[in-house]
Amino acid sequence: MSHSRAVSLMVLVTLMWSIAGVVTRHLQGAESFEVTFWRSAFTVLALSVGLSAMRGGAWWRDVLRARWPLWASGLCWAVMFTAFMVAITLTTVANVLVTLAVGPLVTALFARVVLHHELPRRTWIAIALAGIGIAWMFGREMQVGSGALAGMAVALAVPLAGAANWTLLQHIAHGSGDPDEPAQDMLPAVWIGAVLSSLATLPLAWPLRTSGHDLALLALLGIVQLSIPCLLAVRLTRVLPGPEIALLALLEVIFGVAWAWLGAGEAPGHAALIGGALVLAALVGNELLALRARRGQLVAAHG
Repeated sequence: MSHSRAVSLMVLVTLMWSIAGVVTRHLQGAESFEVTFWRSAFTVLALSVGLSAMRGGAWWRDVLRARWPLWASGLCWAVMFTAFMVAITLTTVANVLVTLAVGPLVTALFARVVLHHELPRRTWIAIALAGIGIAWMFGREMQVGSGALAGMAVALAVPLAGAANWTLLQHIAHGSGDPDEPAQDMLPAVWIGAVLSSLATLPLAWPLRTSGHDLALLALLGIVQLSIPCLLAVRLTRVLPGPEIALLALLEVIFGVAWAWLGAGEAPGHAALIGGALVLAALVGNELLALRARRGQLVAAHG
């Protein structure tokens, strides 16, 4: 797969991810853990069918015999699936998505510590600015005494788990360094994550009272918003580096806030706008400077 095609597919992934907020706002009666359980359960069902079609019946046995990275990635997916839906039922879509926007910088830090990637000064500056933006949002929520603070705190688990996951997937995508040992197939990790999320939230969601209307919307989330894009994202780690995937995933912030505003009348608050502007400016500035540096290196190399 070419780099440009991989980038285009990642944009499509973020577009599918971004519908979670607006769809959730149209639920009639399903609550926090019940929403999370049903979305994860429909994801399990969709992935069971999809992986069986892609891999045949052998993938079940492969999961049982899998090495620890597959289960570690599955745990990361489970944290991401669960924390995101719980957070989005506690606070606004904008607050959740802006909190998630620190993901690329956390991923860069993880890549520095785990994979020993060097971080240029511009990235450290971007991390500092993004931190200020998130601190501003948390500070404003604390001042007004809003329960939304809890939602933002839960949402922070998503970029942390995501950074760990992208770093692990990046490491696995390049193999162990042994040419005779192929890279591990990590697609089933998404299924494992959905199973773990379903099992963890079922006791908290019981008794299940979701209406048919809500079940249809949650099935949409499980299949279109989660199963398909997550499988694509795992496949794209073979082409795109983890920090670049995390950066492209920022489009979910823009798409998601726009969907919630246009489709559910949920306008972002001032704290989310200011904090989000700082986070996005830090990330975009970092990437523009990185692009400029790469072009300079190319010119020097051909000069």
